[in-house]
Amino acid sequence: MDLLFPLLLAAMLAMMFFGMRRQKKEADKVTQMQDSLKVGDRVTTTSGLLGTVVEVDDDTVDLEIAEDVVTTWLRLAIREVRTEDEAAAEDTGADAVATAEPADSPAAPAVEESAASVAEETPKQTETRLTKD
Repeated sequence: MDLLFPLLLAAMLAMMFFGMRRQKKEADKVTQMQDSLKVGDRVTTTSGLLGTVVEVDDDTVDLEIAEDVVTTWLRLAIREVRTEDEAAAEDTGADAVATAEPADSPAAPAVEESAASVAEETPKQTETRLTKD
């Protein structure tokens, strides 16, 4: 019975130590991702906004959230860099919703036409378009 309290205390301290260690690794991983941002990366902010990086400064990142709409965010607000697979899956999901309308409805041709006119541009094309002026 005399050893029970020290054993419980040691077990609790060990769990705290390993929990803090895991949390520190995750924080380092996020910091490394935020430091490695580059122009053309597709990112998600902590508030859920999706955008493409068009300029990177020491503390801020400029994101293009729509064509010719650029907003400035702190680097700390970037949650993740989206991979091409995630972006492609999201785009095909939007196409599936757009083609889900009945073909005989009057809005269907307009939706199909607008979806066909939207083309994915490369990071180089984005940079060229934004630096035209």
